[in-house]
Amino acid sequence: MSSMEGKKVPQVTFRTRQGDKWVDVTTSELFDNKTVIVFSLPGAFTPTCSSSHLPRYNELAPVFKKYGVDDILVVSVNDTFVMNAWKEDEKSENITFIPDGNGEFTEGMGMLVGKEDLGFGKRSWRYSMLVKNGVVEKMFIEPNEPGDPFKVSDADTMLKYLAPQHQVQESISIFTKPGCPFCAKAKQLLHDKGLSFEEIILGHDGNNRERTCSFRSCYCSTSVYRW
Repeated sequence: MSSMEGKKVPQVTFRTRQGDKWVDVTTSELFDNKTVIVFSLPGAFTPTCSSSHLPRYNELAPVFKKYGVDDILVVSVNDTFVMNAWKEDEKSENITFIPDGNGEFTEGMGMLVGKEDLGFGKRSWRYSMLVKNGVVEKMFIEPNEPGDPFKVSDADTMLKYLAPQHQVQESISIFTKPGCPFCAKAKQLLHDKGLSFEEIILGHDGNNRERTCSFRSCYCSTSVYRW
């Protein structure tokens, strides 16, 4: 897998389902005259993708916009129905979900790999890139190691490249419950302090169990803090 820095992204038409209609979306529509961040991953609903990769890009989207990024795309070799379901499940309103169902874009990027050992077939290697007017300026490609490494394609690494002077706040996740007045007060306090955060709504988020496990592992504790 080699970098595509300095080269144009592949010219591909993505078949998407919007409402009850099929809508073709081209790479020209996505990239021309825009500054775009792309992060690509092995599959929708998979652990690292859902618990870390996607949420952090969604969380930092307002910061990226401040530094001139027009859109953030997540690309996966999945069909549009799977990607639409994942988008609905994740509530990641700051991210554009792109289904590379046939793997054409991923293959053109040189990132199509075999995941037959997991029963996945052909999928994307994990990477991220900054694209300006259709030309790849910078790529962060995960090292060629066994498994699914996640070391350099994360949102914080991209932000350090794009705006090295930016002071990144620690990632904040807040577990809330519908109708909880204390949760509302906690969220308002974070808003008032200008702090971005990830809200995990208990009972509404399909990945609660996965994210709770991730939360525990980060803090080496079995405690889950709820406001």
